[in-house]
Amino acid sequence: MQSFLDVVGEVSGWIWGIPMLLILGGGGLFLTIALGFFQFKYFGYIIKQTFGKILSKNVEGEGTVTPFQAASSALASTVGASNIVGVPVAIALGGPGAVFWMWIIALLGCASKFTEVVLGLKYREKNEVGEYVGGPMYYIEKGLNWKPVSVLFAFFLMIELVPSIMVQANSVAGSAVTMGISPVITGIVVMILVGLVVVGGIGRIGRVCEKLVPFMALLYLLGAFIIILMNITNLPSAIALIFTHAFIPAAPVGGFAGAAMASALRWGSARGTYSNEAGMGTAPMAHSAAIIDHPVRQGFWGIFEVIVDTLIICSTTAFLVLTTGLWTQVESSQAAGIPAMAFSSVFGPAGGTVVTLSLLLFVISTIIVITFYGEKQAEYLFGLGFSHVMRYVYLISIVIGAVGGMKFLWQFLDILLACIIIPNMISILALHKDVVELKNEFFASPNFFKKDINI
Repeated sequence: MQSFLDVVGEVSGWIWGIPMLLILGGGGLFLTIALGFFQFKYFGYIIKQTFGKILSKNVEGEGTVTPFQAASSALASTVGASNIVGVPVAIALGGPGAVFWMWIIALLGCASKFTEVVLGLKYREKNEVGEYVGGPMYYIEKGLNWKPVSVLFAFFLMIELVPSIMVQANSVAGSAVTMGISPVITGIVVMILVGLVVVGGIGRIGRVCEKLVPFMALLYLLGAFIIILMNITNLPSAIALIFTHAFIPAAPVGGFAGAAMASALRWGSARGTYSNEAGMGTAPMAHSAAIIDHPVRQGFWGIFEVIVDTLIICSTTAFLVLTTGLWTQVESSQAAGIPAMAFSSVFGPAGGTVVTLSLLLFVISTIIVITFYGEKQAEYLFGLGFSHVMRYVYLISIVIGAVGGMKFLWQFLDILLACIIIPNMISILALHKDVVELKNEFFASPNFFKKDINI
């Protein structure tokens, strides 16, 4: 007979196969059509309103943090170890064509991320200490009057973040062990660092993330760009492989076992979906604190997240893997180590240190933000006082996870995550007309889009 944990593993594996990809990918396609393909139509304008205003402090409206601080906080959660180690695994199991489907799901995901961020801003409210709070629990309750669903969403997310933080902490400890640091020491240090940040609330989290996220992303991207430039002659063939094997099976070569088109679609879609968190309902919690003059303007920063996370960082890792040719030389079971191998081959031992440091920073930033997310669920369910209790539960779970404790809880991680994604996707699809109305208002009003393009 199968053990209980084996059954849990099979159930989570099934849910996170075709069903979840249909929910997230299909939902993104529906919203893209409903919103008039706006992420393509206004792409240049969206870029100017986000990348073009990263350093701008001139913001209008009400809120707790700047638009970029809110986006950096949300981005800190999405940019994680999977950006470095997840992409080569997708290529190893799905072939180069997986990158094409990763791009497609990201472009569709822009509509999902935009929708949930806009809804988060529309239905946000002030808490007991005057900070703006929002997210799926608020727009599900206030927009749809589905209080039981909003309570279940908040409860499942509050619980899910305990094993999630443990897994992240264990990843940090695993990286630190390669540098000779004990998991116990790593756990305690990370707990203190995270605690010092989250105790200051969204304001301090925003200030830390607006400095940490660009630094950690640029550290990794700079090294990766140098390696890609050293192999620039292989770039055209790498691009050709991506588009060719998105539709044609990739034949076995070297350590690569070959992959059918279905595998490319499965692994590419999964990487795009899981990496940028579009449709998961987490980002609106950070964005809802932003100082804004219109919800749609902050929605653009949700698209900014997808572009940075998937179209820039994940794509850079993909080109690093393909142009070096290491994907054909390494067995799929060791694919996660390809970026470290590439860095070490060019920069020597210092290269491996850069990748390890990047992983450490990526994961620590993720823990900081998801601890904040967990506090917001506790606050919604039981009030501000209980959120402080959960803060310390999350901080303690960092040390437990770092030393590899309570691993049986990790088995439930994907199922709990599905329990928050499904109600969130159903809700944003049900409320999409609100977002269509706000989008049309923003682009038709002389006070927003028309004013911007005349400046």
